[in-house]
Order: sequence, then structure tokens, then C-alpha cells
Amino acid sequence: MTQTPDILCIGSVLWDVIGRHSGAMGTGDDRPGRITLLPGGVALNIAMALRRFGLTPALLSAVGRDAQGEALMQACDARGLLTHLITRTDLPTDQYMAIEADSGLIAAIADAHSLEEVGAEILSPLGGVPYDGAVALDGNLTEELLAQIAQSDLFAQADLRVAPASPGKALRLMPFITASRGTLYVNLEEAGLLCGAAFTNAADAASALLAKGAARAVVTHGAAAACVADGQTTVTQTPAPVTVTRITGAGDTFMAAHIAAELRGMHGADALDAALVAAAQYVAGETTI
Repeated sequence: MTQTPDILCIGSVLWDVIGRHSGAMGTGDDRPGRITLLPGGVALNIAMALRRFGLTPALLSAVGRDAQGEALMQACDARGLLTHLITRTDLPTDQYMAIEADSGLIAAIADAHSLEEVGAEILSPLGGVPYDGAVALDGNLTEELLAQIAQSDLFAQADLRVAPASPGKALRLMPFITASRGTLYVNLEEAGLLCGAAFTNAADAASALLAKGAARAVVTHGAAAACVADGQTTVTQTPAPVTVTRITGAGDTFMAAHIAAELRGMHGADALDAALVAAAQYVAGETTI
């Protein structure tokens, strides 16, 4: 019998190729470092972190039948994730490539073309039955599919938690603002893109997202204060300073930790603090996704 998930994670499930140099880097630099190949993608990162926090996530995504896809499915199964809702395709398994340095992310390319091409087919395993549980959704889906989900009766009663995946895909979240549906997880840059404005702090950004129509906003700002606002309460917390050893996956860890905390019954400052602590530990290399 298939285990019942605590949450659906909908979006990118792929391989992360991460190169990291321990010093500073600029455009065109060629430096020594380490290259790692890891299971990744926003939806998968969130799912792996949720599993570490004691929840049982199910993945809805598209994974190829190629050798990379088979290895990825095995990696997901080995991590205790539910994979029976993943759509298998004859398309190549997606990949993400990033270059990191001590100064931060230098550049990244997300190749989620297979996920985009499959489109709404990834929702077919739900059988058209409305879902009223928690959902973590990422912006690697097409604009059309995200707009459909924002308006769909299929998720009308769901606890939607939505992240853009990257600043380049932030505007794909506009349908959730227009529909006043879901909790948006964005960084300061992404909030600015959605609001068409520049912000200097997370509280102002969260307030502007609510004014634009968002039902609830969670805004992070790196090492500066983060904010959670829903129109009735506004909570800000500043993360503890840490030595940065990695970047890719930090936002996904934060989002997963915040979701897990709230699903366990934590609220407000307590849930935000739990998420910031988890993200700080991940960035410092003390934990993994």
C-alpha cells in the first residue's frame, strides 16, 4: 500500500552540478575548486529537507527514463521520498549548474526544459481529485501551468507554499498574487521584481507584496532580517552570523524548515526562528539537505 504523504512537492527534480572555489571570483575567472553532483531542483531540495525534519513528502515532477533519470529515482527512493506520483518521460533528465565562490553565487543555469515540456501532465497522477493538504510549489513550472494552479479548484483548499526558484522566474508567481492564494517565499530581489520596486529591507518588501494582493509573504534578505507577514501580523527576525561554505539550496532549506515548523504547530516568531536556524546551519555546512 502506498504511504500517504504529509505534503506534495511539485516542481523540479534534477541533478545539481555545483562548482565551488574557496576564494573570490569574477567574470571569466578560471580557478581551482571542487565540483559536486547531487540530487537537486527546488521541489526535490525542499522534499529532502522536509524528510530530514520528519515529514513524508511526495514528489510531482518529470524525470527521464535515461540513465541519469534512473539514478535520480533511486537516489530519491533511498532518501525516503515518495516517488509514485513522478511522471516518467522519454525526454532528458533536467540539470542545474552553478558556480559559487566565497562572495556568493557567481552564475547558474537551470535546464528544466523537460519539466516545462511535460507541462500539466505532471498533475495527472492526482486524478483530478481536489487536494486539501500542504503543497510546496516551485516556479520552474511554465507560466501557463502556474497560472492554472493558482486558479484551479484542484488546489482551492490546499495550503499552498510557493517559491519562484530564481529571480529570473519571479514574475511567474504573479498569478498567486492576483488570486490572493498561497504563501509566497521570496528573497528581497524577487520581491522587488514582483512589485516593480527596490527595497532595502524584508519588512517593506513583505508589506508591498500584501498591498499588491498577496495573501501571505515570507521575505528573506541574506544575512539581514527576514519577515513573515499576512496582513494581520508581521514578524521579523535576524539570522545568526555564520561562515558561508555553500549557497545553493539555502533558500530551499529555509522554506522547508518554515513549512515543517508550522505543520508541527509552531507560529510566528518561533517558526521563523526555526527556519533561520536551519538555513544558517546548512550554509555553514553543519547539515545537509
